Amino acid sequence: MALYSHFLVFYFFFLSSVLCQVTEFISIDCGSTSNYTDPRTGLQWISDNGIMNYGKSVEVKNPDGKFVQYQRRRDFSIDNKKYCYNLSTKERRRYIVRATFQYGSLENEDSFPKFELYLDATKWSTVTILEDSRVYVKEMIIRAPSSSIDVCICCATTGSPFISTVELRPLNLSMYATDFEDSFFLKLAARVNFGAPTEDALRYPDDPYDRIWDSDLIKRQNFLVGVAPGTVRINTSENIDIQTREYPPVKVMQTAVVGKEGTLSYRLNLEDFPANARAYAYFAEIEDLGANETRKFKLMMNPYMSDYSNAVVNIAENANGSYRLYEPSYMNVSLDFVLSFSFVKTRDSTQGPLLNAIEISKYLKIGSKTDDQDVAVLDVFRSMSTRSSWTNEGGDPCVPAQWEWVNCSSTTPPRITKIELSGKKLEGEIPPEINSMEELTELWLDGNFLTGSLPDISHLVNLKVVHLENNKLSGSLPKYLGSLPTLRELYIQNNSFSGQIPPALLTGKVIINYENNPGLHKDAAKKLHYKLILGTSISVLAVLLVLLLGSLIYLRNLQRKTSHQKSNGQGSSLLTSTKPSTAYSIGRGWHLVDDGVSYYISFSELEEATNNFSKKIGKGSFGTVYYGQMKDGKEVAVKIMADSSSHLTHQFVTEVALLSRIHHRNLVPLIGFCEEGHQRILVYEYMHNGTLRDHIHGSDNQKRLDWLTRLQIAEDAAKGLEYLHTGCNPSIIHRDVKTSNILLDINMRAKVSDFGLSRQAEDDLTHISSVARGTVGYLDPE
Repeated sequence: MALYSHFLVFYFFFLSSVLCQVTEFISIDCGSTSNYTDPRTGLQWISDNGIMNYGKSVEVKNPDGKFVQYQRRRDFSIDNKKYCYNLSTKERRRYIVRATFQYGSLENEDSFPKFELYLDATKWSTVTILEDSRVYVKEMIIRAPSSSIDVCICCATTGSPFISTVELRPLNLSMYATDFEDSFFLKLAARVNFGAPTEDALRYPDDPYDRIWDSDLIKRQNFLVGVAPGTVRINTSENIDIQTREYPPVKVMQTAVVGKEGTLSYRLNLEDFPANARAYAYFAEIEDLGANETRKFKLMMNPYMSDYSNAVVNIAENANGSYRLYEPSYMNVSLDFVLSFSFVKTRDSTQGPLLNAIEISKYLKIGSKTDDQDVAVLDVFRSMSTRSSWTNEGGDPCVPAQWEWVNCSSTTPPRITKIELSGKKLEGEIPPEINSMEELTELWLDGNFLTGSLPDISHLVNLKVVHLENNKLSGSLPKYLGSLPTLRELYIQNNSFSGQIPPALLTGKVIINYENNPGLHKDAAKKLHYKLILGTSISVLAVLLVLLLGSLIYLRNLQRKTSHQKSNGQGSSLLTSTKPSTAYSIGRGWHLVDDGVSYYISFSELEEATNNFSKKIGKGSFGTVYYGQMKDGKEVAVKIMADSSSHLTHQFVTEVALLSRIHHRNLVPLIGFCEEGHQRILVYEYMHNGTLRDHIHGSDNQKRLDWLTRLQIAEDAAKGLEYLHTGCNPSIIHRDVKTSNILLDINMRAKVSDFGLSRQAEDDLTHISSVARGTVGYLDPE
């Protein structure tokens, strides 16, 4: 009697906990226009209106008439975006997550849809619709990694991606616990109710956790075949004690199949196998055996696995009585795509084997989500604008598809490399947490309503391009900006910055635009002001010194001009040229400090930087190109002229002269040159991804270029040429445009190179020769 009382207490506790769980069920009818109660189950279903802001509700043609939730579906656009349903969870609690798909009959489409299904950053399944009337069910058992999860669909191969339902079911106690749940989800491969009375699947309310138990009567291609002769179906109305680990439904355990001739055998295809799996068999003795009758059997698998095939199952003995559950488990077993299994009675058994149910799940490796610190910063940016649809993008920022306004690395975990929020109506201050985004290379925040000072970004050692123009930013520019090792472009015009510009930003290494910041000034201006004050006391002496120096410079230039005219036709030298190209203002406010040709680098410095020219990275008509790294860490490409012929010397002088006065993000920047003895060397910024020709005509090891990348490269190259033709004064005609002269940087952005054959249109010339001088077949668009 005491035992019975304890059982009642446990039963009521179990029942109350299950009822509590039902209130935590999340059941979303995707495409439904209203909320409702399912008359078959009594479960509350909610419409995804207001939950999903994308796609459209579509009426299903010839839906499954048994279920209200399959009368409509939600269709999405065929694009590279992902569409996600966010579900609230309790961290580290286990759940069943389920998505279902019924497409219905084709109308105007040529083929059924095929697309990808993701849970967070983990690829869950490829959804392939083959039958219009079939409901495709995708289910996983997870331990929630955080306070919410995202169920996302994307990447359609054929047809429009769609979804019918999204469901979340909390589990109880230690159900479905494994030793691997920190790294793996459990993707359901099969859950079969043997001896089922009908073809209908069994689920809630018969299963309080709303698992779906498929009937073994279903005749679907490769679902469950190979039934052994003598297999019979039995059932009982007696209650089954299921108080063990996984709590299968009583109705499932009240039916079974029995091998009257001593064998039960089946064959089942497992989606996405071979793989490691977790497998459970569920047994309950539901026949009343005589005193001298026994039921003993072994599991036989193909291929044979001794670890699992040697154990003898005696259901009543293993379960401590009839009508009680016994559930042997195989927690980590390797299974093939085709699972062939049999239960065979032992020689001393009087009864054939019995089977009530099986459940098989695949271990699915959990995908790496984007770095948490990066995601936190992106969430702050999204909170700074409430008037734009871009803030509604869901799921992981990088996987399986990037948000439109970010670029990501291919590392594990993914990191954010670019934030592009130009003109997105951002308000407030730039979040200081941005300093943790150490892989960030480009930051575009121009054209917003940002206020406050520039936060600390000293840890952003990979930052190359910063756009902060046309905001309301104020304060001073920190000195460390000039020490950021990779910074190349800084645009801060039309703000309210004040104070001194760090001198390191004015060396020419960084393209900086700071116009329309009234309180911002250069240190050189302060020094000049001081010198003018000092000069008032010694003005006479200063005038005399200026006249003397002017006379000397005039005589020297006259001598160099005479020397140049005498050597006309014998090649030119950069050091004796009478028309040195000058660095000049490229646009309003783009200031460079020093006039004259590019930075001169000694031959000994280049020997050290290239480790005595040990790493060859290319060769062209001009000469050989070597990889180098300067003392400040800058990576460079060092091009050595093959010989000192007048033709190549002219190319050398032309390239230095032109690149000293042109600066554009789509032109390869010249860092410096060397001219010692017979050596003529050009030093460029190193382009990590080589030439466009390498990627189009190179080996299979090269990074493949999708069409979007090709379009971006073409646009970049066109912008570089456009600047040469229309942005320079006088304009420049390249005359050797080809794929080997278009280089790709670390972010696959294109830059035009090799200006040795270029010509510039002088103001005093009536025409210019634009005849192609390089490879035959290539010419500027003009």
